[in-house]
Amino acid sequence: MIQNGCVNNGHPESGEEVRNADTLVSFLEGTGLDIERFEPTPGRVSLVTRIEGTDPSAPSLCLMGHTDVVPVNPDGWRHDPFGGELIDGEVWGRGAVDMLNITASQAVAFRELALRGFRPKGDLIYFAVADEEAGSAHGAQWMADNHRDRIYADYVLTENGGLHQGPAEQSRIGINVAEKGVAWRRLRVRGTPGHGSAPFRRDNALVKAAAVVQRLAEYRPAPKFTELWSEKVDAMNLTGDARESLLDEDRIEEFLDQLPNAGAASHLYSCTHTTFSPNLVDGGEMKANVIPDNVELQVDIRTLPGETAADVQAHLDAALGDLASEVEVTAMMNDPASISRTNTVLWDALAAATTKRFPNSTLSPQMLVGFTDARVYRQMGSVAYGAALFSPQLDPADFAARFHGHNERVDVESLQLTTELWVDVSRSVLG
Repeated sequence: MIQNGCVNNGHPESGEEVRNADTLVSFLEGTGLDIERFEPTPGRVSLVTRIEGTDPSAPSLCLMGHTDVVPVNPDGWRHDPFGGELIDGEVWGRGAVDMLNITASQAVAFRELALRGFRPKGDLIYFAVADEEAGSAHGAQWMADNHRDRIYADYVLTENGGLHQGPAEQSRIGINVAEKGVAWRRLRVRGTPGHGSAPFRRDNALVKAAAVVQRLAEYRPAPKFTELWSEKVDAMNLTGDARESLLDEDRIEEFLDQLPNAGAASHLYSCTHTTFSPNLVDGGEMKANVIPDNVELQVDIRTLPGETAADVQAHLDAALGDLASEVEVTAMMNDPASISRTNTVLWDALAAATTKRFPNSTLSPQMLVGFTDARVYRQMGSVAYGAALFSPQLDPADFAARFHGHNERVDVESLQLTTELWVDVSRSVLG
């Protein structure tokens, strides 16, 4: 699947997940199960197959993984990002952690259960879905809107969780039960066109857009602690001033400003703040000697639970100040934060399966600062968790840096642990 290079850059014609769909169909052949293909846009293929349950009233479980990956700059990699090579016990390549490792391990577990004649009480569904990386319009959201009955399940397991935190004798294994909202915005800044040889006192849209970007980068909304924040801090096994600072809304920002580990500071800030990341600028068909009259910015905004589209606009107005009236704002995505309860048979099954392998561990409910297709299922009423089970030798900070980063890779031990997790949990939840 890594070698298929199903890169999703956000354009409808990208992704070409049909290549990974074909690979999965070939892998699942011989199970005797029907595999359904859905293609809302040419090349954007999702697969659904199921082991039907014996009791129509029993709860169902879906193993869901996406088949697309984000773009990559090969210059920053030590090995071919689309080589899919096994090197020193690790599988290398774009998608190795986001999330072809989980999509593939779920396929292996599903095939194993099918070949062993597993007869669940409720349906066990395998859903390999396109277009997660660009917002799900050609994948999970389209399926929910058009073929809800084919993918709906009471319980869902998807990306990502399963990392160990704290001391080995009392580790906490994170399971994502919630995620921040997605409020991508397109900001259009207008100016007056003119000749680039005479820029003095001209209304240059790019100069104005640069000021907009700077203000967004500097904007700091007030921190807000969710119900899962104290659990997050507990899992970090901190004491003294560090713990007290992270649990104090008046002290947390100063603490994060001074934290030596910039990656950790960024993650903890995102857990407690609405964030604004201006990531793309487009000046249209212009050239170096033309003062632009129109510049478009795309801003990745992630919201905390309870925040609405009106709150997002209020944040933008506060960040931009007197420039707010100069900017036209259009919503690209507007999905609110979501959460699933933990008093479920699925949570209990995950706890039993993890303690079977790590007897001193406990599950730790976490909030993901990114988004996954779990949000689509939560909107349909499902309980959805981001889960997996990784090697305790895997450093969470190092692993997190591989998401959308250079040198993405996953170790074979973690692949085995995760595959066994799906098998055990499926058997436990469905009987």
